[in-house]
Amino acid sequence: MAGQLPIPVLVNGAAGKMGREVVKAIAQTTDLTLIGAVDRSPEYQGLDIGELAGCGELEVPVTDQFEPMLAMLAQEKELGVMVDFTHPDSVYSNIRSAIAYGIRPVVGTTGLSAKQLQELAEFADKASTGCLVIPNFSIGMVLLQQAAIQASQHFEHVEIIELHHNQKADAPSGTALQTAQMLAEFGKTFNPPTVQETEKLPGARGSVADAEIRIHSIRLPGLIAHQEVIFGAPGQVYTLRHDTSDRACYMPGVLLAIRKVIQLKTLVYGLEKLL
Repeated sequence: MAGQLPIPVLVNGAAGKMGREVVKAIAQTTDLTLIGAVDRSPEYQGLDIGELAGCGELEVPVTDQFEPMLAMLAQEKELGVMVDFTHPDSVYSNIRSAIAYGIRPVVGTTGLSAKQLQELAEFADKASTGCLVIPNFSIGMVLLQQAAIQASQHFEHVEIIELHHNQKADAPSGTALQTAQMLAEFGKTFNPPTVQETEKLPGARGSVADAEIRIHSIRLPGLIAHQEVIFGAPGQVYTLRHDTSDRACYMPGVLLAIRKVIQLKTLVYGLEKLL
């Protein structure tokens, strides 16, 4: 909007692969401004995050001082946003801290439990502070999930395979869990047993998520993020697959979330809620 100041953004996990992409994406906008870059990696402390991300000097040094940066952002006249791409072990406390300072979190870090999400939703409600938790920022993944919901009305058997790089800390992925949850929302139970199965190796058949949907996780170098939803019926197999070849594919969703979260007063889960 004309005359409106840019939205100030703090990127937490800024030196990571996703964090650097977010920095580059923000630098290319006119309605967002990067005011802080937090990362715990000691080798990046004090470096200019723009140069580290490959988009030129931004005069924003990397720091490991998370709460002082939240406090600084809270003093901005415009509504502040924290983008978090960190680690499952720290994301819950990161979100709570941001909300406590009146900063609106946009979270791409997965690994939050259902109980933690409920607690954060209650905390955001009490604070009347918007919060977006997005398992996957890709528009293509949202479309895959919508197609899977349609297919689930016509198939009784479905399994999910998710494939990620071997530096991903949590399994199954948040996207795979979300996909299973979405398919289960209609009250249908999948994969009725036809034989008594025996796993010769524990976990050979994957993990069982909502509605008896099995999820299989693969971790290998060379992968980024990929997911298959495979439906089966007598005489046919229907496969939906999404492949990520560049993390830039997530950036339209990240930028949309930053712009939308300042309009919210509560926690919203999933990119599909914004489209």
